[in-house]
Parts: sequence; structure tokens; C-alpha cells
Amino acid sequence: MAKTLNVPLVGARRHGPPSAARASRRPGGESWIPLALVAAAFTLAQLLLVRPGMGLGWDETVYVSQVSPHAPAAFFSAPRARGVPLLVAPIASWSSSTALLRVYLAVLSGLGLYLALRVWRGLFPVRVLASAGALFATLWVTLFYGPQAMPNYWVAIGALACVGCFLRARADRADRAALWGVGLSTALMAWMRPTDAVWATLPLLVLVVAARRWRRPRLLIALVAGLMAGAGEWVVEAYVSYGGLAQRLSDGSRIQGGLGWNFAVADQLRSLGGRALCRPCTGAMPNPLVMVWWFALPVLAVLGLVIAVKARRTASTLLLLACATTAGVPYLFMIGYAAPRFLLPVYALLAIPVADALVHLVAAPNRAWRPMAVTLVALGLAGHVAVQFAVLQATVQRTTASHRNWAAMATDLHRLGVRSPCLLTGYEAVPIAFYTGCSSVATGGHNANTTESAIVRAGQREPVAVLTTQGGRPPAYARDWTPHRVGDRLAYVAPGAAGGAA
Repeated sequence: MAKTLNVPLVGARRHGPPSAARASRRPGGESWIPLALVAAAFTLAQLLLVRPGMGLGWDETVYVSQVSPHAPAAFFSAPRARGVPLLVAPIASWSSSTALLRVYLAVLSGLGLYLALRVWRGLFPVRVLASAGALFATLWVTLFYGPQAMPNYWVAIGALACVGCFLRARADRADRAALWGVGLSTALMAWMRPTDAVWATLPLLVLVVAARRWRRPRLLIALVAGLMAGAGEWVVEAYVSYGGLAQRLSDGSRIQGGLGWNFAVADQLRSLGGRALCRPCTGAMPNPLVMVWWFALPVLAVLGLVIAVKARRTASTLLLLACATTAGVPYLFMIGYAAPRFLLPVYALLAIPVADALVHLVAAPNRAWRPMAVTLVALGLAGHVAVQFAVLQATVQRTTASHRNWAAMATDLHRLGVRSPCLLTGYEAVPIAFYTGCSSVATGGHNANTTESAIVRAGQREPVAVLTTQGGRPPAYARDWTPHRVGDRLAYVAPGAAGGAA
């Protein structure tokens, strides 16, 4: 997948590629070193800036519980896919150490970034690729979610690798590694989030079907086979557990608020300040300094396209921009809430055109303007990294405090005698149940999977507790149960099932 091309660049004239691109393709081992250094720095930054002992978030507990022997599997709602549980299984299947899981995922995410960038050698100069990797890796959202048991980073890595392998396989029909790369990277995306994989590969599918110059039957087969291999289990599970594929898609849409026309750009802007989930997405916008990079992104991407036309690599940049656009459509215009991780594939795909623009500005051919360009770019990037670090630090501190609160509540529940096997329901029952070692159930909402009578019957044979906020009212069946203070919540414990004191 990483071998050097022996054919002209995509979109280049037959008399040869630009000198910069030729230099990046010369034999020698040095061309991979900048990419490896960026990936290694990314891994190290995750370990230093995102605390390995941060604890698991809500969605993480759902994914990890599917393979962990230390807690029952949480309800797996329709939109979720089994990619993350399989990704974390080598650690979570035998160890309950969150720190070990974070280290494992940080190393794996650094390796993934390196491989995705290496695919593009020969299509762009190595200095552009290294800069693109650095830009993507220094976003707070990339650093925050790289070591987490979440799917979005891996969709981003899969999308970046897929487009690069697609271009290589199209340019060189004998490049079997690139063809395999298309299938495997598409499968990775579909393995993590099947619908995101379809959106990210849509321009590639359209090209190989509708554009005569791009028709390559083997490319179409690789794309379709990758989608089927990655999403196959999700489709089968739809018929086994969700009432069919159409029903699962419908349930997924309902859980996400009903997919349709929803202008979520403002919601995404609000989430840039470190809100992991902006639902409902209300409140003031973050500081303008936090948002300025977001507005600069499309401007620099367009400038990257202009530079690509001059450098005769138009097709490569256009395809990156097209896939970034389709990957962002559902999360910018079809969903009624926001989370910054949703746009990670967009940021990964735009990183190369943006880096191309910035490298061109720094190496401006007009020597009179070069010192000013270098100064402006350096100051802009320094300010950008400082802002990203500040948002990351605040987000990690806030998230760590929240997860420690869940752990403290689990300790209080253990003192009340609520120990495995046990059952929790109510406010934030899913993550607290994981920390406690209990099952979690719900009678309504997105995770509804039981009835009130079933909960009452369970309370006769094992510890059962209903969680509410301070001042909140328990459901009717639990109003006679004894309330206990658990952290900043109340736990109504079923009588006779718990052995602790009030």
C-alpha cells in the first residue's frame, strides 16, 4: 500500500510531474521519517495531555461493556456498530484498566495516522503530508478522541487512507497493494459506522460508475466489497435483533432526532469550545478565538485547490474536497444536534489541501513577500495550537471530574449493598452501572429495553436501584423504596435486596 508509484501523478501531464513531487518519490528511506515523527509525536501528546486515568465516557462504557467480563453488556442501540468493541477487545476482554486501554488506543491511533499519511507518498510532497498530519493531530478533538473507545477517529483514518489508495490504484492498475488498501480502509469505516462509510465514499462510487475516464471494475468491486465486509455484521444484526434493515435505519434516525433538513452549522460552532455532546445545543457561542480556525479551514482548502491546479494534481485535491463535503453533509445539514467528533473525517480529508496551501505560502516564490508570509503563518499556527491546547486542557479536566463522580457513586452504591449481580435504571444509569458492575435498563427513551414490572420482579432477587437527580421524583413503582444519597444523586433501592445502611 505504501510502494512508490512508477506512473505520472493523477491529473499530471505525460511529460512528467512537478519537480517537488518527483523529489518526494525518489528512492530512499528518508521520505517516511517525517511522517513517522508526526505520528510518534501525536501518540506522545495523547499520553501526556489526555490523562490515561480519565475514566470511560458514556458511549465508551456501552462499547467496552460488550466485550468486558467486568460488567454486563449495556443496551446496544440501533445506530451503533460492533467495530469499537472488536477494536478494544484485545485489552478490555481481560483487563479493567482504563489507563492500559488508553495507552493501547493512543499507540494504535498513532500507527493509523502514519499508515494513512504514508498512502499519499508520491501524490503530494512529503513536507505537505507531514504538515497535514501535524495540523490534524494538533486539533483538540483529534487528541481527545484518539485514545478513546469511539468510532469517529477511525472513520477519519479510513477515509484518508481510502481516497489515497483509490488514487494510486486508479493511476497504476498493477498496484495491488493500493487496491487492497481501498477495500480494507472502506471496511474499516463501515466496521465503525456503516452510514458514515457510505457518505465518505460516495464521490468515489459515483466516479467509478458514472465517469468514463475513472471506470475501473476492480475499484468498484473493492469499494463495494469493503462496504459489505465492514457492514455485513451490522446488516445481519439488523434482521436478527432490530426487525430488519429498514427498521434499524428508521430507529437510528429516530434516536438521532429524525434525520432530515437540519441546519446544524451553528450547533457545531457551539461544540468547538469543548462540549462533547451539544444536545440540545443552546447557549452562547464560544470565544471567537476558538472558532476562527473553523472559518479559515474552507478558505485555505480552496487556496489549496488553486495551488493544486498549478501543480498539476487537481484530481487528487478535488477528490479530497468532494469526500470531505459528502462526509460532512449529514452532520452539518441533516441532524438536529452536534458533537465535535462527528466532523473528524472532514478535518482529516481537508488537512492535505490546507497543508498544501500553507506550505506554498511559506515557500512563496516572491522573495519580497516570503518573510511576511512566513511570519504570518507562524504566528497564526502558534496561536491556533495554543487555543487548541487550552480547549483540550479544559475539556480533559471537566471530563475527568465527571467520570470520577460516576466512580464515586459506584463506590457509594457498593456500600449500600448494590453489587454484581445488580440492576440500575434512571438518570445516567448506563455509565454508572458500568462503573458499579451492574446491568442497566430503561423503560423509555433511546435505550428502552424492559418494563416496569420486570424491574420490580428483578428487585425481588437481586439489588436494584433507581437513580434520580436531587429533588427528582422516582417512577411510581419505586416511590416506596428507601432513598439514599449517592454522590450528588439519589438512589432508590429496592427493599430487601441491598445489604447496606441508610
